[in-house]
Formats: sequence, C-alpha cells, structure tokens
Amino acid sequence: MSDKPTQALQDFLAEAEEILEKLNLDVALMSEQVEAGDPDPDLVNAIFRGAHSLKGLSGMFGFVDISDLAHQLEDLLDRLRLGRISIGPQLFELLFQGLEMLTALVAGKGQNPDFTLDLAPVRQRIADLVEGRGGSGDDPFAGIDLPDDIRNVLTEYEEARLAANIDRGRQLVLVQASFTLSNFDQELEALTARLKEQGEVISTLPSPGDDPEKIGFRLLCGVDLAPEDLAAFVDCDPGDIVLLNRRQEPSTAEPLPVTETPSAAIPEKTTVEEAAEQVEETGSLRSFSRTVRVDIEKLDNLMNIVGELVLSKGALGRISGEIAGLIPASLLTDVQKALKGLERRLDELQTAVMDVRMVPVAQLFDKMTRIVRRVAGEHHKRVHLEISGADTELDKLIVEDLTDPLMHIIRNAIDHGIEPPEERRAAGKPDKAVIALHAMQRGNHVVIQARDDGRGIDPEAVRRKAIEKGLLGADAQPSREELFELLFRPGFSTRDQVSDLSGRGVGMDVVKNNIAALSGMIEIDSEPGQGTCISITLPITLAIIKALVVEVAGRTYAIPINSVLETLMLEADAIETIEGREVIELRNTTLPLLRIDELFELDGRSDRKTRKFVAVVGMAEKRLGIVVDDLAGQQDVVIKSLGSALSFVRGIAGAADLGNQQTILVLDVGGLMSESLRGEVAAHV
Repeated sequence: MSDKPTQALQDFLAEAEEILEKLNLDVALMSEQVEAGDPDPDLVNAIFRGAHSLKGLSGMFGFVDISDLAHQLEDLLDRLRLGRISIGPQLFELLFQGLEMLTALVAGKGQNPDFTLDLAPVRQRIADLVEGRGGSGDDPFAGIDLPDDIRNVLTEYEEARLAANIDRGRQLVLVQASFTLSNFDQELEALTARLKEQGEVISTLPSPGDDPEKIGFRLLCGVDLAPEDLAAFVDCDPGDIVLLNRRQEPSTAEPLPVTETPSAAIPEKTTVEEAAEQVEETGSLRSFSRTVRVDIEKLDNLMNIVGELVLSKGALGRISGEIAGLIPASLLTDVQKALKGLERRLDELQTAVMDVRMVPVAQLFDKMTRIVRRVAGEHHKRVHLEISGADTELDKLIVEDLTDPLMHIIRNAIDHGIEPPEERRAAGKPDKAVIALHAMQRGNHVVIQARDDGRGIDPEAVRRKAIEKGLLGADAQPSREELFELLFRPGFSTRDQVSDLSGRGVGMDVVKNNIAALSGMIEIDSEPGQGTCISITLPITLAIIKALVVEVAGRTYAIPINSVLETLMLEADAIETIEGREVIELRNTTLPLLRIDELFELDGRSDRKTRKFVAVVGMAEKRLGIVVDDLAGQQDVVIKSLGSALSFVRGIAGAADLGNQQTILVLDVGGLMSESLRGEVAAHV
C-alpha cells in the first residue's frame, strides 16, 4: 500500500483525534467533579455521546477493533448514566485505559490501516465491571408522592436522575409554567436555565391548560431550595411549585459494591443506539463549526509560494533601482507605484496565510492532561494541572515540534520535582501538588512556562555535582543562572538513583536542542523547597520573517528582526573585559558581546581597532550584543532548513535567498545566547 494515507483515512484520523482529545478532557473533568462532589449529568451525557460518535465513525470506515472497544465503553457509560454502576477509581481507571488504547489504535491506523492491538484484557475488564453491577431491586421512588401520570412517562435515564437527586437529599418539586405560543421556546429555555442554577431539571413534560393562547409545561426538578425560596428565585407564583412530599427519609447509603448484585437483576432497558438517537433528536444535525481542515503540507506549500513571490518582489525592486536612469521618469514612477501595490497585496497575503497556520497552544496543553494523570498515577502522587493563556497562538508546526520537549518537562517535574505525599505533608504542603502551564505573548515571541510547587533545585547540589564531573573548578563560584545552565549539559544529573523517567542524565540536553531547533531558548529558575519554573521563549513563526542583513569578515548573515532591540556603532575604546569576556556599558547596564567571526572561526577577520556595529538582541530577559562589520539593511526572507546533516551546528537557524542569487545563513539568536552563556560557565572552570 502507499505510505501516504488516503484522503478518506486522513479525514477519519482528524475526526477521531478530535473526539478522543475531547473525551480525555471530559473524563478528566468528571474525575475532578467527583472529587469535589457529584459529576454534572450533562458532562456524563457528553462523554457517552463522544464514545457513540467514535463507534459510528470507526464502524463506517471498517475499523472493527476501534468500533467494538468504543461500543463497550459506550455501554459502560450508558449504565453509568442510568445509575446502574457507581462512580469509583475502578471506573476511571477503565475509562482512561480504554481511551489510551483507542488513541493508540487511531495513531497506528495512520501508519498502517491494518494495525491493531490485543484488546482482550481491557475488554474483559470492562465486561466484568458492566456485568457485576446492578440495582437493589427495591422501588427507589417508594418514599415520594410522584404522580402516576408523570412516573409512567419517565424514561429510564430520567428515573436514574430522579433516584440520584433523592440520594443527594434534594427537594423534589414540580414547577408549573405556561407561556404564549409565539415565544414559548425562549421563555421555557430561560426558566430551565434559572432552575439549573439551583439544582437539576430532571424532566420537562407538557401540561394541559385552559387558555388556548398558551402552552403549559411541568418541570420535574431536584433543587436545594425550599419551594417558597425557589419561587422567589425564578420569579413565579409560589402556588405554581408543588413539593413532592417524602413519606420516609431518603436513603443515604453508599452505592452497592460491584459484587453484591448479580447482572441478572438488571432490568430491561432501551438499547444504546435508541438512547443515543433520543439525545440526537433533540437538536439539529447541522455542524456547529464552519471549520475546514487543511493538511499542514498544503499550507507549507502555499507559504513557500508566498515566499518566492516576496523574493521576486525584492528582485523587481532592485532592478527598478538599476534602470532608474535608463527609462523615462514617468515610466519609472508607474513601475514604482506597481511595486508598492504588489508589496501591499503580498503583505496581506502573507498575513492571511500566517493567520491560517496559527493555532492556540490549547492544542498542546490539552495533551499534557493525559500525561499528568498517567505519570502521577504511576508514581502514586496527586497532581493538579492548571492551565492559563491557552488561547495564545503559535505556528502549527512549532506547536507540534514542542509536544515532546514539553512532555519530558512535565514527566520530569512529576518524577523528580514533586515530592511524595508524606514528604509534602512534612513540609507543610498540601498532598495534591500543582503543575501550572502558562502561555503569553511578548512582542513577536511567545513565552511558555511550566511551573511546579515541588522540592525545587538546590544550587549547591548542582555545584557539587559539576565539580565532581569536572565541569567546574573546586573554587568556582558561578551565579545561579550559570549553575542551572549546567543542567542542560549531556549526561548531567543531580540524582543518584535512576528511575524510568529521570535521573539517567539523558533528556534535558535533548529538550534544549529541540527548543534551539525552533530558534527558541529555555531557562530554569528554582527555589529549594518552593518549586521550579522552566520558561521556553519561541518566535511566533519560522516561516517568512523580516531580517537585519549584516556583514562579517566578508560574509553576509541575517538576524531575525523580531529579536533585534536596537543597533549601535561600536568604538574600540568602549569595550571592556570582565573575567575574560568582552562587554560594553549600555544605559547603566553591562551588555556582553559576541563576535561572529570568532565564534565561527572565519578567515579574513578585520582589525579589532576598526569601528564596528553592534546588533543588540534579546529573548526573554537576556540581552546580547552581536558584533558585526556592517549593517546592510532589512529584508523579508524565507528560512529554509539546512537538513539533518547540519542540524548539529549551533547558532544557525537555516538559510535564506536574498533574491539576487545569493544564499546566506540566518543566525539563531536563542542558540547564540546559549553559546554565550556556555562560554560564561566555561570561564569558571
């Protein structure tokens, strides 16, 4: 078969991925709601419908293994909706395990449609849970005055919700309401929303009335207010609210355990398909979204075309300048006007294509929810993930390439940073740790922070380990920032015991290299006993950028303009040397200098005593002065990858064509800053 999935398979993969991501988020939210109290029945219904949709989608494409497992999860969720099984750790473990198996199956189908997994163990566990639970056989409504005409028309799901409200000790009421025929739907919706603020609307039933100009309804509700207080809250006549008196106190017993009632005691019910159809019939089948999925390769191709047009525009501008004295002035004016119009339209086209490529980092953060839940469970730790700034946008390709580095940071934080519950209690911390993911835009960059409230990093422990490994001299006293930079050295770890996640001395150097490949930089800040914060600074896009073209030792380079803070002329006598590093004083601050010709060991270096220029660049809170021979101006450039063969070269983001048949290298500001800091650490050895 072809290595590239068919269009139909691509559509399936995109749809299935969306469903599974939503299911994972909803199940995680339901688990949090259970910890706080009772889950929202609407959320349980949403999870049920998600499993139903995945079952139908996979069945339509002939993926029987996905369809069968989704069907079993759907049946499990249906029994949960109907109150036939109670919520507990075993249920959530099975739901998450089933979703992980489905995710693995969908991912495998993307590589090979015949890919499958051994689903027998998880399917047997689901079957055991489904068949091992049942009702008590007693009438759960024996203690309330529920009119027969209402009881006889309740669906099994509504009966389950009624029983759940009885167990919670809520007041059961019937709310009588009548509305004019012209706008009864809006008024009924508004009343339902107000009632839900104080409890749950279990069922809405039509009610006969004397006024032919109006239509009546009875709403069966479980609420936390007394009838008179509820009437005041929804602004209705107290006589329209009927309390269903209890003839005995509601049961406060816990749900029966798994094995107390055999599956044979489970009453007959509507099928899963019928239940789902009842839900779907309540709304329109039209899609709520007008989104069109586009393969990222198509956007890349479109961006490349725009890039070539930008280069052609630059070439036309250069040509018009060269022929300025050879053609009539009026014709030259027309050419320049046409070039200006072309430039405006190209800018609009470039912006439009970039907008399509931009996606919220929520796509990245949501994936971390599963990682936190699974890894925390494996290490018997309780961890809550807080997310903020998820609507911050980044280039789709950057988001995808950032997934693995961020995943490693999260795993490392849980294993290495978060203390066991007993250690947290001894330190006066709550048992449940917090990992916070935060994204924010700063100019043309996006900063993503991963912060935990764990044990933090001891700088002195890092210093001792660095001396032990020969990375620092015995009397070296580097700064905290320089010490934390050592954590990104290959093979460096402060941990003596090896675990399956961290302590092997492998990982953080790879994380840094992956971030550097995105022209970004990574920083660590930590306080012992308080936690650690890892900040990643990235450009919003790596496609078409404006660049400052500079010349060094007879060679031409480009510096992304979004990292350039200012440029200035450098006189030789302004340079000072501190601990072997060249610096200058800039507005009462010390600015370290980096000479490109020395870093790349270029031939033809000019005399240091001649006048130079400095491009002051910055990312995050760091500043660096890049010393160059000349500034050649600004230009739009399209960054092209150098390929894996040259990926090891630090300080180079890629190559670009200037439009005059000249190809130049684009400097990686984040990589250059890392190299500069590495040199500062080396100065202490």
